[in-house]
Amino acid sequence: MRESKKIAVKLKRFLAMLGPGLITGASDDDPSGIATYTQAGAQFGYATLWTAVLTFPLMAAIQGMCARIGIVTSQGLTVTLKKHYPKSILYTMLLFSFPAITLNIGADIQGMGAVTHMMLPQIPAFICSIIFTAILMFVIVQYPYQKVAMILKWLCLSVLLYIIVPFMVKQDWLAVLKSTFIPTIKFNRDFLTLLVAILGTTISPYLFFWQATMEAEDMAHSVKKVIVDKQIMSHMEIDVNVGMFLSNMVMFFMILTAGSVLFKAGIHQIDTVDQAAKALEPLTGKLTYLIFTIGIIGTGLLAIPVLAGSQSYMLSETFGWEAGLDKKFPQAKAFYITIILSLLVGLCLDFIGISPIQALIYTAILYGVTAPVLIAIVLHIGNNKKVMGNYTNSKLSNILGGITLVLMTIAAIAVVYFQFA
Repeated sequence: MRESKKIAVKLKRFLAMLGPGLITGASDDDPSGIATYTQAGAQFGYATLWTAVLTFPLMAAIQGMCARIGIVTSQGLTVTLKKHYPKSILYTMLLFSFPAITLNIGADIQGMGAVTHMMLPQIPAFICSIIFTAILMFVIVQYPYQKVAMILKWLCLSVLLYIIVPFMVKQDWLAVLKSTFIPTIKFNRDFLTLLVAILGTTISPYLFFWQATMEAEDMAHSVKKVIVDKQIMSHMEIDVNVGMFLSNMVMFFMILTAGSVLFKAGIHQIDTVDQAAKALEPLTGKLTYLIFTIGIIGTGLLAIPVLAGSQSYMLSETFGWEAGLDKKFPQAKAFYITIILSLLVGLCLDFIGISPIQALIYTAILYGVTAPVLIAIVLHIGNNKKVMGNYTNSKLSNILGGITLVLMTIAAIAVVYFQFA
């Protein structure tokens, strides 16, 4: 009995450490990301499984730096940029990030609407999209930060559904292990384009801003006045590492599901999440189909507030508007109006003929251009003693950050080349 109580206490303490890092990691597996991972598995089988192992330490290092910046400065990344760097850099980030995030929101709303329409064919997809947009607006505007954060934490459970699916079909686990730890690289346009897409959807600039801001908000909402110390940093690292591990585990199992089911069945082209769900149903049965579609809705409801919230924080911090999910609408009108507008513009993409796959291509290009610059800035801030004091980057963080910078720079060059070559 005592042993079970000890375990329960330890588990409670562990869960209490999880917050911004968990939400950030889980939100990275949004419907548009799921479409990318499904296409990777459908087109190339197990060949891209190794990317989940590669990107985990890179994501954890960069998000850890952003989290540290938020904790030490008690401000969002935008404010730190504004204070210590030329305004031209900040405005360039906004110029590219604003349309990229809006397109991402649009792709996710369309994906949620499409899979809901499949489950409820009597309701048109665009009506489903409108309903989801209205629900998201109401929840974000109506509820304070603590409740929004709690809702997002529970929605993180939805991504765990994707871990179940591969165990519902027969697997060649030896081949899976081989593809996981022995990288496969095919020097052709399609494979390299997909690698760039995977990097772009896992290491996304909007997550940097969200992570730093949420850490700062968490500090501000602490019951006691928190002094930054090694324990705070240790808890943050656990939170970020768990969040990034969860994100990459879902990515791994998504590629595995598509590789073991769709690729083997000769289905090699998946452009949208509803196509993936339709393809899975006759091959794996109704239960897998339902798990897949419910997961898409859950991840969309989780990711869209993160996308819209990060964008609104960026703009509010840049122009000095009152901001915060803990504030009522009259206290932060510009902040909430920005969120509402980004959701409405994202919703409208469906009505002006921009398909989810087009939105993802444009998003990848915009993220690809901004990510290397922003990673370089995050690395610089993380090593700046004037900003970070005693909490500058460790040698390991700098090595992993440097590798990420090189990879994302290559990806940025590649994404531009593949689009215009």
